[in-house]
Amino acid sequence: MSLDFYQDRPHACSYLEDRQARNIYPDPMRPLTNALYSQLIQHGFRRSGEHVYRPFCQSCNACVPVRISVKHFRPNRSQRRCLKKNDDVSLSIRPAVFDDEHYDLYQRYLSHRHAGGGMDNPSKDTYLQFLTSSWSDTAFIEFRTPEKLLAVAITDFVNDAASAFYTFFDPDYSDRSLGTFAILKQIELAQQQNLSWLYLGYWIGDSPKMRYKSHFSALQQFDGQWREFDKKALNNQ
Repeated sequence: MSLDFYQDRPHACSYLEDRQARNIYPDPMRPLTNALYSQLIQHGFRRSGEHVYRPFCQSCNACVPVRISVKHFRPNRSQRRCLKKNDDVSLSIRPAVFDDEHYDLYQRYLSHRHAGGGMDNPSKDTYLQFLTSSWSDTAFIEFRTPEKLLAVAITDFVNDAASAFYTFFDPDYSDRSLGTFAILKQIELAQQQNLSWLYLGYWIGDSPKMRYKSHFSALQQFDGQWREFDKKALNNQ
């Protein structure tokens, strides 16, 4: 398959302050499909709403695509404690459609975690435009106790893999480590479906919100080809 790519203009980096960033995008005249995305995600691309992109900055390689080999993943002691702490939480898979309860939780999460960052105070339209698309195979995975909704993980399903797109959770329950718990349960879901990978997006060593991904075992990085994740080498770049 032949596919052209285009690069955008420099803009403020979404992950690192005081840096400029550029992305590349597949040909906007080529209709996106889940089958095409299944190929692009293997080359470091990610979805944001209807769009697919990959960071492509001339003087910066901070954004490292990473994925977990779910067949070889083993939880560490901290992750096993996280699972045990949340053994009262049930999981259910929902369609990627608007839900008032989800939206209320999303607003609370953003106001607590991303206040003043440009994402808080979303409208219903921007909420759906960011999390869903017309072409992706996306599910909203609910995490509940008998009393309430705790978290929602937005998960894309591609060929032989799942992709952890975004997770939002109740900020009043931060002691449950719900972000970590959501990834652990998505790994379990991928294992149950006999998938090979869980894509986590980008690991960024200088970003506290993005470097937690290296806490998971069986992690791979993409630098033209997929290889075992090497945190020491990346930190020395």
